[in-house]
Amino acid sequence: MILVAGLAGLALRLVFGLAYWIDKPLTHDEGEYLELARSLSAGRGFAYGPEHAVGTAQQFGRAPLYPMFLAAIGATGAQPDSAPTRVKTAQAVLGAALVVLIGAITRRSAGPAAGALAASIAAAYPPLVFYPAYVFSETLYSVVALSAALALQIAVDRADRARSSRAGAPLSLLAGILVGLAVLTRPAMLLFLPLAVLWLIARRHHVLVVGVVAAAVAVVAPWTARNYRVHERFVLVASEGGVTFWTGNHPLARGEGDLAANPELKRAELEFRRAHPGLSAEELEPLYYREALRYIGEHFGWWLGLLARKAFYTIVPLGPSYALHSLRYRIASIVPYLILLPFGFIGAVRLWTAPSRPSAVFLLAGAAILVCLLFFPQERFRVPVLDPVLIVCAAASGRRFLS
Repeated sequence: MILVAGLAGLALRLVFGLAYWIDKPLTHDEGEYLELARSLSAGRGFAYGPEHAVGTAQQFGRAPLYPMFLAAIGATGAQPDSAPTRVKTAQAVLGAALVVLIGAITRRSAGPAAGALAASIAAAYPPLVFYPAYVFSETLYSVVALSAALALQIAVDRADRARSSRAGAPLSLLAGILVGLAVLTRPAMLLFLPLAVLWLIARRHHVLVVGVVAAAVAVVAPWTARNYRVHERFVLVASEGGVTFWTGNHPLARGEGDLAANPELKRAELEFRRAHPGLSAEELEPLYYREALRYIGEHFGWWLGLLARKAFYTIVPLGPSYALHSLRYRIASIVPYLILLPFGFIGAVRLWTAPSRPSAVFLLAGAAILVCLLFFPQERFRVPVLDPVLIVCAAASGRRFLS
């Protein structure tokens, strides 16, 4: 049944991307991802071409794996006006894999019937259906991040059954590799690693800690070394973190949404760059962090109030960034999420007390929530991890009736 749901999910994603979402203009992020892919294919390295126009937006040094994925599937022709067909097709396949993955995670924790239900929900869940039609890293990230959590969970379960961490060591290496790949897709995955390490230490699985951390570092370190060579400064993965942190913790921040959803904050960001002329994104990144941390330190009570707004918008998707989309889009994104939310809470409580609790998946969701609190909530931060975990929990909420 899970595989059938995966095939149905593939069909829905192909129909949406190839028959409905056509001739749509590219967003700024989509254009940059494709430009980096073309540069890689042309042998110019991981860099933007001089002809790449960005208007008032800043060019960031993005995480490398998604542009590499685009280059690998051949999305490297002339600058298109809309998302290339091969991108939509490849990501529809990834989306179908995500459906199967969500079903498999639920099956392990709540049984076959719940697994089939979760896969069926994921197959038709609107945000997971339409994201593969965009040139966004979300779908690839979802697959890699959830695979990392599943591999780590299986490693721990094997170690627990054998009463020896060594039994889960090979899978801990796989989990670490996947964590590293997820970090190179979206650096937000970095927050998952310390949570996983603390969990493993609490369970006395020190061998698994070594395996996960060593493998993740081995995957990420070559890219960090490349950044140091190119930029002559330490940049762990990408230079977008500073401005994102500054955006989410600025006195003009509303608790949700990026610069596009806050024109006043966008003007402030342009003024910040004008105050530091000639600096690259990599040189500006620590300045963004420094300015934001200084303001938080001087206005800590205000920041706690902002944190409360972020927490609200993390759970309730009604922030200003949603108003940028059409009514049809907002309905498709918000309504299915809100329908699942109460069932997700019930299922989360039941799974938390179950012997087969998917702890690693919960940690992944916790890391995603931390990203929203430390930076800012937004749909693109929510959908890759929180929505799949919500589907898992919602399907598990009825396992007593399904069994």
